Amino acid sequence: MFFKPIVRWLDSRFAFRLFITMKLIALLLITTIFQVIASVKAQTIQLNVKGESLKNVMRTIQKQKGVSFLFKGDAIANMPITATIHDSSLPETMNTILQGKNLVWELMDNTVVIHVAPTKEQTILRENLSNQKTTTGQVKDEDGKPLPGATIIIKGTTNSTSTDGSGNFQLSNVPTDATLIISSVGYVTKEIQVSGKTNLLVQLASSNYGMDEVIVVGYGKQKKANLTGAVSTVSSKELESRPVQNVGQALQGLVPGLNLQTSGLGGELNQNLSVNIRGGGTIGVGSSASTLVLIDGMEGDLNAINPNDIESISVLKDAASSAIYGSRAPFGVILITTKSGKSGKAVVNYNNNIRLSKPMGLPTMLDSKTFAYYYNEAAANDGEGAKFSQDVLDRIDAYQKGTINTVSVPNASGDWGYYTGSNANTNWFDEFYRKFSTSHEHSLSINGGSEKIKYFTSGNYMDQSGLNRYSDDKFKRYTFANKLNFIVNDHVELTTNTRFVREDYGKAAHMNDLYYHNIARRWPTVPVKDDNGYYSEPSEISQLLNGGRSNEVKDLLYQQVQLLIKPTKDWNINANVNYRIRNTNSHSELLKAYAYKADGEPFPLAVGYNSAGNTAVTEVGVKEEYFSTNIFTDYSLTIADDHQFKFLVGFNSELEKNRSLRGSMTDLISDDIPTLNTATKNPLTSGAYQHWATAGFFGRINYSYRDRYLVEVNGRYDGSSRFPTELRWNLFPSVSMGWNVANESFWKWKDQISAFKLRGSYGELGNQYTNNWYPFYELMPVSTNNGSWLLNGQKTNTANSPGLISSNLTWERVSSWNVGLDVQALRNRLGITLEVFKRNTFNMIGPAPTLPAILGTAVPRVNNSEMYSKGFEIELSWKDRIGEFDYSVRGVLSDDHQVVTKYPNEYGDLAQWYSGRASNQIWGYTTLGIAQSQGEMDAHLAHTKQTFASQWQAGDIMYADLNGDGKVDNGANTLQDHGDLSIIGNSSPRYRFSLDLSMAYKGFDARVFLQGIGKRDYMPNGAYFWGATGGMWQSAGFEENMDFYRDENSTMVQNGILDLNKGAYLPRPYFNTTKNQNIQTRYIQNAAYMRLKNAQIGYTFSQEALKKIGVSKLRVYLSGENLLTFSKMSKVFDPETVGLGGWNDGKTYPFSTVYSFGLNVNF
Repeated sequence: MFFKPIVRWLDSRFAFRLFITMKLIALLLITTIFQVIASVKAQTIQLNVKGESLKNVMRTIQKQKGVSFLFKGDAIANMPITATIHDSSLPETMNTILQGKNLVWELMDNTVVIHVAPTKEQTILRENLSNQKTTTGQVKDEDGKPLPGATIIIKGTTNSTSTDGSGNFQLSNVPTDATLIISSVGYVTKEIQVSGKTNLLVQLASSNYGMDEVIVVGYGKQKKANLTGAVSTVSSKELESRPVQNVGQALQGLVPGLNLQTSGLGGELNQNLSVNIRGGGTIGVGSSASTLVLIDGMEGDLNAINPNDIESISVLKDAASSAIYGSRAPFGVILITTKSGKSGKAVVNYNNNIRLSKPMGLPTMLDSKTFAYYYNEAAANDGEGAKFSQDVLDRIDAYQKGTINTVSVPNASGDWGYYTGSNANTNWFDEFYRKFSTSHEHSLSINGGSEKIKYFTSGNYMDQSGLNRYSDDKFKRYTFANKLNFIVNDHVELTTNTRFVREDYGKAAHMNDLYYHNIARRWPTVPVKDDNGYYSEPSEISQLLNGGRSNEVKDLLYQQVQLLIKPTKDWNINANVNYRIRNTNSHSELLKAYAYKADGEPFPLAVGYNSAGNTAVTEVGVKEEYFSTNIFTDYSLTIADDHQFKFLVGFNSELEKNRSLRGSMTDLISDDIPTLNTATKNPLTSGAYQHWATAGFFGRINYSYRDRYLVEVNGRYDGSSRFPTELRWNLFPSVSMGWNVANESFWKWKDQISAFKLRGSYGELGNQYTNNWYPFYELMPVSTNNGSWLLNGQKTNTANSPGLISSNLTWERVSSWNVGLDVQALRNRLGITLEVFKRNTFNMIGPAPTLPAILGTAVPRVNNSEMYSKGFEIELSWKDRIGEFDYSVRGVLSDDHQVVTKYPNEYGDLAQWYSGRASNQIWGYTTLGIAQSQGEMDAHLAHTKQTFASQWQAGDIMYADLNGDGKVDNGANTLQDHGDLSIIGNSSPRYRFSLDLSMAYKGFDARVFLQGIGKRDYMPNGAYFWGATGGMWQSAGFEENMDFYRDENSTMVQNGILDLNKGAYLPRPYFNTTKNQNIQTRYIQNAAYMRLKNAQIGYTFSQEALKKIGVSKLRVYLSGENLLTFSKMSKVFDPETVGLGGWNDGKTYPFSTVYSFGLNVNF
């Protein structure tokens, strides 16, 4: 049912080809299934006997199945059997013929042994005797040295123990036929049959630094030793115990090349990190460089999954690794594999944590006296009179000394004299934000099953409170997951996977970007409440409390059904169908909020962007549906034990549909019932419906010669509905190779360097992520009731002429090469991974050549631009054990940068891209310094005219005349004529790094995780940095702004507020000019930082202590997030949030330091 809408999207020729192809695939599947059925039937048993002796019946079974048989007692052999059996397996047949005979059977070395069933008393006695056995032993490494800290567990149970400092262990209640699993970090896990033994000597071989680890890759799995592409992995353990809201926050810094960055929302509860792999891949003009996220093979949301449900994460970074996903994955793939059930006794796991959050990185507000004199100083520098009169200054001083308690006086119009007329001393950051907020999270899961059915079911609930004091902002998340694996028989497996996520985020409607902008501009002289006890007009508290709420609820449902057929042990056939639906419903109400005049008379306030006294309600509904189908088969082939092949072919189709509806009205009848039905004016409605589809055929061939020489070839033939019919199909190939040098016979350093693998890859992909759903269709904008004339007494509906379109618009094409090295050395303690890469993007969408204005419409965009991204990645790790002390260190360093190599910018306009421009380049002036006297400034101006302002004086900036023309300006602001501008920095994050330290000793464990950026330039703007700027009402006053130039004429110096400061960092402050605040070398900030992202300490109770309370595992822990930050940039900014949008930098929801206490318990 998923193919019909896709075919409608694609042209008839493709529809025909797709139809024929699907028929061939269907025929192949049907043929394969019948072959499987025939194969299964050939291995089943047919019987039709009446009164036949058991001995003769077993001979018949022996001929059909090839098994031997043995009777314990002649009476058993002659027992008569009557049975009719069709197409049954050996176990089903034996159970049928022996039913009611008081006989039991077991298969031992391909021999069916039949004997009299034990009595109930004998069974109980046997079990009791078995369970009373205690197994002891010692675990050693391959050199015969004792191995402390190794784990021994009975397979299928939770009964386990670990070795002591001498490698010895003791495990009670071990059945005589049990299988023990012995594992240790850095060693190959081993399974041992007890077979009645009570003392064991176990020797573990060193693992190949994870080279034997199986990695999830596109449409399959591979041993890490055989990988030839750039793939990084994250285990579930690395995500444990982090007090974070979503998976993205936990991944930050863990994977080299995986870049996660805070959005312009800062620390707001519903903010998600932006994600890219190895940097931006396109200039974003008509397209985007999205990273594909797949959860169990289905496209999903990185932030809408319970972290406790994750088994592993693979990050595919180069074209060779992601080419199998074609046009959806030109800029990498994140593969998330969720946990599955395991056969054995049910295991119940419960996780919880309780969190305390506090705001971090807030500026320090000036006291009202210093603030008032600072504003007077800026006004005096502008040549204006004082903003605060002496009378108000005296009242401010008296209020701070406690001699008066009034905070304002009425003015002539009867209003309170706020701002320059009030004398309070308010720290607005302390007022708006709580000292601490609380949150809690709970997760419960159960997994288990038999050899036929395995299950994993989990639920999660998070309740997170925000930092706003006067109006709660709340984020709640509910998740449910259920995965069932049905083992139909040895050849068929069916898996169903269901996940549901609800996110509920609510806040005051007034909390928008304007609100955070206003917080920065609040004056300390303004009181929280007036002298009558009402909230003051400028405080915005009334709007928070009474101005209405905004709420958004997202419901996501994921459904997946997968069929796996295994005709032989080397041949797998997979088919899965995936469906995702996301419903987002938003409600926003803007209600009336009031402040009060000095006589107590109320007057309305503006709420958000709504004008004073108005009310409004808005409802928005968005429905997104996603369908995908995957059919693929793989076959493994070994020739002469040396040549190993694996072949994969498949088909993938996707369809996404989006429908949205928006309605709003104003003038509510009652604020108590804020719905569209109770609003009376200005009805506005809008809606949209879009959909896109892709289809692709893919294949992969892997070859390995003696695990030394590795080759992988991928290819995908993709079609996308986003492009014109004749341009929508393309072929995207890739190839990668590897050489396991350490597996060569000439390698003499196996004891020192056990793994040394060289890798290289090249691939090409297409980018179908156009910003426009239908870039080759131009729609006519239609509006209702907006005509400038009347028809039958009403305004007419209108339609505007569309712009031109490009009939040749097609794929952006992405090619990349990657060279890598994997090393394991010093007996598996040291691991090294190095990557060097370059990615080129061709045919990027850019502007067409300029045409005469007589054309009368916009020029269409075309494929005419190019860029590259290149960089490196380094990952170093060290794992070791000293006695019972385990420790590990892991360091990551990665870098990428982007340069545009082709762009149609004829004049080299610096405000646009141009050929050779690096991404996020900063052009600015060179600063000579701050003039220490008027004489120094005059001497500078005598030979250098600073053209963008006049009336330069002591304390102002002296700019350099770089081109020697006697003036400072930006010329024509072009590449050819840029005046005195030069490249002075780059705001792209460079040299991302992290350091992960962990240790464990006798039940205690600890972890320290540091993350940061080694180089980034940032040019600040706005009031957070400069204080006085852009007029009195856009300015601010923080302690961090006080290091400004002051000479003997300063009003603050003369009044004893601050001392002389001619060697200041900041120039003389002004309200009405920003001449000192041009982009320049002096104030480029070093935005590099290192943050103690997480630190935790935990304790796991011993098995002996827990047995008495029926608990198999219990760990308690303390954890902290964002605990310390080391940075050289201005303290008014958080280095993770600067330059990310909003009104001006810093004016955003603050980040939080989070402390949490939690426990993890298994039953």
